Amino acid sequence: MNKQWAAIEAIEPRRLTELFRVQPDRLSRLTIEEAGIRFDFAKTHLDPALIDAFIALAKARDFTGAREAFFAGKPVNVTEERAAEHPAERGQGIPDSVKRARQLHSRMRALIDAIEADAFGPIQQVLHIGIGGSALGPQLLIDVLGDEASRYDVAVVSNVDGAALQAVFDRFDPTATLVVMASKTFTTMETLLNARSALTWLEEGGVADPFGRVIALTASPDRALEFGIDETRILPFAESIGGRYSLWSAIGLPILISVGWENFRALLDGAADMDQHFRVAPIPENLPVILGLLGVWYIDFWDAQSHAVLPYSQDLELLPAYLQQLDMESNGKSVARNGKPVEMPTAPVVWGEPGTNGQHAFHQLLHQGTPLIPADFIVVAKGHTELGAEPTDQHQELLVANALAQTQALMLGREAAEVEAEMKTAGIDAATVARVVPFRVFSGNRPSTTMLMPELSPWHLGALIALYEHKIFVQGVIWGINSFDQWGVELGKKLANDILAGTGAARDASTAGLMALYDGMKKKR
Repeated sequence: MNKQWAAIEAIEPRRLTELFRVQPDRLSRLTIEEAGIRFDFAKTHLDPALIDAFIALAKARDFTGAREAFFAGKPVNVTEERAAEHPAERGQGIPDSVKRARQLHSRMRALIDAIEADAFGPIQQVLHIGIGGSALGPQLLIDVLGDEASRYDVAVVSNVDGAALQAVFDRFDPTATLVVMASKTFTTMETLLNARSALTWLEEGGVADPFGRVIALTASPDRALEFGIDETRILPFAESIGGRYSLWSAIGLPILISVGWENFRALLDGAADMDQHFRVAPIPENLPVILGLLGVWYIDFWDAQSHAVLPYSQDLELLPAYLQQLDMESNGKSVARNGKPVEMPTAPVVWGEPGTNGQHAFHQLLHQGTPLIPADFIVVAKGHTELGAEPTDQHQELLVANALAQTQALMLGREAAEVEAEMKTAGIDAATVARVVPFRVFSGNRPSTTMLMPELSPWHLGALIALYEHKIFVQGVIWGINSFDQWGVELGKKLANDILAGTGAARDASTAGLMALYDGMKKKR
């Protein structure tokens, strides 16, 4: 790999404006449409030489073999000796896993039928309790696709802070509420505590059999049984599905409740379309591969330590947080698959907010700050509202104009001569011009990708999320790390349990002092 890495390092990138000048066909070469989404990579530093160099790097890393092993159900999660089979939930994988996924989806549909037939009582509200991937995925999709006319009001609670649960308790009726517990291992302490509090709330609210109002979503059904949930109310999913990749499985039950089977099926189908594209498209036309290699390029060769995800859609408000977990928990690793330290920086800090809010907050840093921050702009052609729709939706027109203007400004920048000429034309005196011009210069040459979606349909959202899943896999292969374990979350859990047991504070003076101060504050309440 060192040879291929050195070849990429030797490439002297041109400015983006220069690339457009010398490559008349740049837009057509670097614009790809898949699953109804238009992807524009033209405002990045990709060029034919770089693409060829990355193809050589991918071959050196046996990317094709890794991808085949992934879809063939091989144990690509080497530290836990497991496959990573979330594509099987979408119909892409080995036949046995696909068949099992379909059977479990049928169980989900049957359970929905039972809920609608009032087998759990007159349910009108659903409280979904989980954390991490067991909550972020459902919340994202419910936010985007949830129908206000739906029979059910679905709330997702992840934080163990009691205020999060209390906010739901204040507006829900316990006699009309179904509780859904989502935990892969059924040992997650935050989820278990929140569930116990919800059971107490049901009982105090007049529900004679609180456990009869609980459904469990888990890869550890035996533990759910031990907790007290009847086996007919346990929806399992495979051990080979990681939490942050699990919204396609039984974890998606609250999505299914909120949006209905046809929409949930379309979500799966959109993801399956991207799965198939990822499996067969050649590297220069393969969207997840291009996105993944671009990330490697900017992280390892441009020292880009963060990556902005900027959805120009209020409905996608949670997408940056969802992708934050997906990316940082998957590739936030410093040890390679062979157990040795990695040879290069890996995952960036992923962050973002919906436009246009970010423009009046952190876009200043994107345009004129010292760090280089690549950004993904996600633009939706047709919004969910029709405000100002005479003759066009003025809100949507302004939103899209702002998105495109931001990508243009990041690329073009603004030179001192242009600023100076504009100020002089406005009649500003020479002394002020000389003083102010340096502050109004934009360096430009800052990369961005633009993804233009026709609408926020289940199909398009499924394809978009699967795209990012596969991008992360590509980067894991190039960096030689395991994208499917998350040992970094375990130590904090163990130490929290030690502190609760009264043994953890002795490990260091700072924690001991904070615990003593906390105990003192509690006594004064």
